Amino acid sequence: MKPRTFLSPLLCIAMTTAGATLSVADGRPDPVGGQVLTPDTSIEHADHIGHVAHTNTKILFLTGGMDNVHPPSGGAGEEIAPGPSYFYETPASLGCVYRLTSVSSAQIGCNPTDPTLLNPSGGAKAIAIVDAYDYPTAFSDLQMFSAQFGLPAPTTANFHVVHATGTLPKADSGWSLEAALDIEWAHAMAPQAKIYLIEAASNSFADLLTAVNVASNLVAKAGGGEVSMSWGGSEFSFERFYDGYFVKSGVVYFAAAGDSAGTIWPSTSPNVISAGGTSNSRDANGNLQAQLAWSSTGGGASKYESRPSYQSAISHVVGSKRGTPDVAAGADPSTGVWVYNVPYCSGWCIVGGTSVAAPVWSGIVNAAGRFSTSSQVELSTIYSNLGKASDFTDIAQGSCGPNQATWLEPAGISAPVPAVPSAHQGNDPSLIAGSYADGTAAPFPAVTLRPEAQGGVLVQMEISSPLRRMVSP
Repeated sequence: MKPRTFLSPLLCIAMTTAGATLSVADGRPDPVGGQVLTPDTSIEHADHIGHVAHTNTKILFLTGGMDNVHPPSGGAGEEIAPGPSYFYETPASLGCVYRLTSVSSAQIGCNPTDPTLLNPSGGAKAIAIVDAYDYPTAFSDLQMFSAQFGLPAPTTANFHVVHATGTLPKADSGWSLEAALDIEWAHAMAPQAKIYLIEAASNSFADLLTAVNVASNLVAKAGGGEVSMSWGGSEFSFERFYDGYFVKSGVVYFAAAGDSAGTIWPSTSPNVISAGGTSNSRDANGNLQAQLAWSSTGGGASKYESRPSYQSAISHVVGSKRGTPDVAAGADPSTGVWVYNVPYCSGWCIVGGTSVAAPVWSGIVNAAGRFSTSSQVELSTIYSNLGKASDFTDIAQGSCGPNQATWLEPAGISAPVPAVPSAHQGNDPSLIAGSYADGTAAPFPAVTLRPEAQGGVLVQMEISSPLRRMVSP
């Protein structure tokens, strides 16, 4: 069970943006800083395990509040004068980082405030987002997000909300934030794909898996695509009996790896691509310096799932168990993504967590146009291209709290897990084989710090109170 409020004593060495640094001396926020908040929906209690899922979101709450805070405009949205507090990721900046767009020599910093960066423009067929409860403003919020960044507008033809049981679920503002993040960032990475939001009746695994069935059938009917699941829960002994929910011809499944040490299901399922977290280090001008490990990303060797054949190449790392995550993308809330959501945020939020990585990767794979017949085929492609530097970004090493990254060097060679090759344009985030501080083998993202990116500490305070309570006195 996660504590409701704590100040982490475990510091991960990283370069953070000005908008994420807290004063270590007296505990007060830097004038342009903020706090990292954990929504109630992302807190797991002991009686939830094996029964109820949680989200994997964290929110950067800026000093002075979030009223009248807007991202830079790439379209018809409201324009602001960006400063150090506004180097948070946009569709164009992440598209640049992951080379989903053409990037000139003048744009290699992938600066979120650079108006010349292009938005991703790919995508086809369908991506289904599975979340719990109703999100009543989903369509209008996606419209606002798309207008702000100059993305294709959602229509009744390319965006559908589906109630998994055929009955309107009750609304839940915390889960609406998860759904907003998921639909907006899947759309951002693959704007030509049809987006389905499948609303489960509740966040019980039974209801969510019912929604997964609906999502699978819709994606298959659309000719193939991806199902994104940014939720999960601590592993449980009978989880393997439910892995069959993630097998449907023409459908590739993604799940968030979690936002704390250890593993969660369904991320550990061998039929799912597990998405972990990285952090984008930017200089004082907002230019990308390095892709770093995010200190709170989940990962490790599963307690109950056996190692699938596609992980044979890293058997010396994971042993006989399934290792997670397989891939990674930006998840650090301190370098988070913009999300527009009315029920929870009353407007714009800056959001992180591996809940970002799952829809981002769903969009990346969709935009690549490969459309594998299953997750296992996609994962076999990933692992069979192990070590091809032209196909992935090697996140090489790092110091990340309890998940201390170390090289395992058989024959002097590390074991990175690549992004899906070629069609992803070669600069996607990835993973190395590492181990816990106690020596237990576990693969998870890590970093090589460039000299100019070293130094600085990130202190995060996690607060379970919903953001609406923080905004309204």
